[in-house]
Amino acid sequence: MSEAMRRAEAMRPEDDPYHIPTHIDDDKIGVMVCGHGSRSEGAVTEFKAIAASLQARWQHLPVDYGFLEFATPIIGTGLDNLRAQGATRILAVPGMLFAAGHAKNDIPSVLNTYAAKHEGLTIKYGRELAVDLKMLKAASARVQEALEAANSAHGEMGNQDVCLVVIGRGASDPDANSNVAKMARMLWEGMGFGWCEVGYSGVTFPLVEPALEHAVRLGYKRLIVFPYFLFTGILIKRIYDYVDKVQAAHPTLQIVKAGYLNDHPMVMETFAERVREIVEGANNMNCQMCKYRAQVLGFEDEVGLAQESHHHHVEGIGTGPASEPEPEPESDHGHDHDHGHSHDHGHGHDHAHDHAHNHAHGHDHSHGAHDHQAHDHHHHPYPQADHPHGPRSMKEGVRLPESD
Repeated sequence: MSEAMRRAEAMRPEDDPYHIPTHIDDDKIGVMVCGHGSRSEGAVTEFKAIAASLQARWQHLPVDYGFLEFATPIIGTGLDNLRAQGATRILAVPGMLFAAGHAKNDIPSVLNTYAAKHEGLTIKYGRELAVDLKMLKAASARVQEALEAANSAHGEMGNQDVCLVVIGRGASDPDANSNVAKMARMLWEGMGFGWCEVGYSGVTFPLVEPALEHAVRLGYKRLIVFPYFLFTGILIKRIYDYVDKVQAAHPTLQIVKAGYLNDHPMVMETFAERVREIVEGANNMNCQMCKYRAQVLGFEDEVGLAQESHHHHVEGIGTGPASEPEPEPESDHGHDHDHGHSHDHGHGHDHAHDHAHNHAHGHDHSHGAHDHQAHDHHHHPYPQADHPHGPRSMKEGVRLPESD
């Protein structure tokens, strides 16, 4: 049993700062955790543990989970389970670190479609984990664990003599990518590292290998490589494979692999807070730099872009061992994945679908369903697709082996 699960089971309802009532008005409450999905059994198991930890915390409520693609149960199955337990108002949160296409678009589209088919059901949607001090504590704990392991194995070294390399997942949304850089800067400055580099596993740039090679040239004797990811999976394995590749090319350099976030207690506290925010009506998503709302540098053509989710074609496809091939996140599925709802945020957008919500996401997802098959699935190209350091996750001719 994880530390987060033990803490959840030991918590008394009256001591929980994020207590959720069983009913609001005449509605019975249910909690839904919505994930992206992975072909990795390990990633699916770890995501399931998030829902189990929330269920242990809120034993008086039904809690379930589901995925957009490449894993079961799908989101619709989780919602079915909650309805079967009598839930008429579902508090849904994205199990994602930052708000890119999946959290902003795809998940709301699935929830919209489901709610429209079930009269009397209300689904309210919360925000992503985001840049949060609790998430920073979880991240610093993982980095500190790696530092202590390195000091034990190789001798003490001050943080000022260490270079931190933070690897994010990568998205075609620059706002989400910038949040990885912000978390990296807060770790860098807060823990006093000599330098910090930021890379991404796919979609954007710099990719893992060029980020590591750049860090090597800085001259530090020790690198701490920290994947800012929630769960395991093929992308984590690829990051560590690249670390091994760079380590082999630089045998005198100490390159230490930090663990990913997983269900660190502070991660679980953040999940609980996000659900509680829906009840309080305070779950505002940060739209200041949203590429669909404002003319973000380099992404001007996407302001007001009509969007729609089409994960139906990969819903429920099964999982396998962590070494099995897995499509890249976001744009490497053969489409951009920045789609899902109309982005009529009250910011003057003119979209094909009138979802009439404003990224506060405390809204009622009871609007009309989409006919996913009726659209041609054309997506806007990522403007930096030809960048020399990305964004293709695996450059042709240098693809790493999928297994050891």
